[in-house]
Amino acid sequence: MPDAFSERKLTARYPTDLRAWAALRDHFRDDIRGRTLGDLFARDRGRVERFTASAGALSLDYSKNHLTAKTRKLLVRLAKEAGVPAAIEAMFAGEPINVTEQRSVLHVALRSKIADTIALDVPGVRDVWKVLSAMEVFVDGVQSGQVAGSTGKRLTDIVNIGIGGSDLGPVMVSRALRPYWQDGMRFHSVSNVDGTQLADLTSELDPETTLFVICSKTFTTLETMTNARMAREWVVGRLGADAVTDHFVAASTNHAAMNAFGIHPEYRFGFWDWVGGRYSVWSAVGLSVALVTGMGVFRRLLAGGRVMDQHVRQAPFEENLPVLQALLAVWYNNFHGAESQAILPYDNRLDRFPAYLQQLQMESNGKSVRMDGRPVRCRTGMVIWGEAGNNAQHSFYQLLHQGTRLIPVDFLLPVRSSGATQAQQDLAIANCLAQAEALMDGYLADGLEPYRAHAGNNPSSMLLFEELTPETLGQLIALYEHKVFVEGVIWGIDSFDQWGVELGKRLASALAGAVDGNSPYDGGNASTSALLERARAYRP
Repeated sequence: MPDAFSERKLTARYPTDLRAWAALRDHFRDDIRGRTLGDLFARDRGRVERFTASAGALSLDYSKNHLTAKTRKLLVRLAKEAGVPAAIEAMFAGEPINVTEQRSVLHVALRSKIADTIALDVPGVRDVWKVLSAMEVFVDGVQSGQVAGSTGKRLTDIVNIGIGGSDLGPVMVSRALRPYWQDGMRFHSVSNVDGTQLADLTSELDPETTLFVICSKTFTTLETMTNARMAREWVVGRLGADAVTDHFVAASTNHAAMNAFGIHPEYRFGFWDWVGGRYSVWSAVGLSVALVTGMGVFRRLLAGGRVMDQHVRQAPFEENLPVLQALLAVWYNNFHGAESQAILPYDNRLDRFPAYLQQLQMESNGKSVRMDGRPVRCRTGMVIWGEAGNNAQHSFYQLLHQGTRLIPVDFLLPVRSSGATQAQQDLAIANCLAQAEALMDGYLADGLEPYRAHAGNNPSSMLLFEELTPETLGQLIALYEHKVFVEGVIWGIDSFDQWGVELGKRLASALAGAVDGNSPYDGGNASTSALLERARAYRP
């Protein structure tokens, strides 16, 4: 039977039919279109204070956006008319808001305290803290040397084998928390099925000190298990078959498959079907991060996520960072016609954060069908892209400043250096603030060549924080997780399935045998057939 949330969504109106949507459309036409950011600042001397909000360690200045107090009021009204308050509570209550798969969505439970009583009646939730305790015992054992490799050497090279969120999450978090790595510990990752990452690693690593963490809930993911089997062959070839139990651990629930692979019974760490891959770094999928940083640092990351969870539930929408970020995205996507958003962190340790958000936002909200099976009537998720700091400035900022597209920007700016000299971080701060100012104010080249002119009037938001700590990183990740959810609720789509990914997987499995010629290609695509023939001719 459908739960209360599903029943509400299945009978929900299109967002374009809501009164707030019509009011926003008229407001955009009558009050916003044609007015510049400079005009908005000139008319409101208290604009920066009026359009700044804070939560935990994060401060969001969204004053350089095309909105007024009336815009915000109407956007908040839209969120309420679309049922966002009830949807947030439904998620925390453990209702199966992943409607197409009839699953709860409880990554919030992974970073909660048991006293928070988040969905404790949902199967698996009460086991979260048991898994964390088991992870802590294992992490402490590896770092102390009590859990060692097959030859007794300390395990210092941690190789995460996963794909999608099981790779992007650990890679992004491990890079962001590089200053917190324990002495002698090193993080590596393998994801792509072509095998080059693993080949490069095995040419450098010592198998005696290497520990592989296999992240696959089903222990059947094509890319992950292909790489895992090749890693196993490498270990067996160097150390013998008995070494497998000492050099492989897994985040999985398929015990039969882990038995066949040779995973030690005590080196298995489960997670649950209410944990989506792109939301899984808080779970046992984050084990590789915990192994290099220590479990204390990992728990600080979880604590940061919990801060944002409490904020999204408790803060008024006018002051609610994830809700405000989501409403800005809807405003630009559906009323201004923006097609993409740039994420620009000014700390190189966050260089994989834009890629992480690509999956989080585009896999979640890249949908053209609503929860009720009807086609959407408005544009949904934007294209997400970006790069870190000054590297981005010398790469694609030309298009941001003088291009023809409207591209809202999120700047992420830590004040304190995460590992270099403060003088260098001060240069990063100056560059970040300068770019935001230039995007807004532009530059009129009076009397000079027109190609020097910058039109300005480009919107941006600034997420400012003191320092990139585990807590701050947890808050940043959870902020964007909740932003994605709020957008999906407004559009009436399921932000937690990914059926669009499945077709390609199925076709790839069918084609695998045809590539090496062991089986015929049974499909009817003429281009695929011709390309297969050419590829076979090139194979060694």
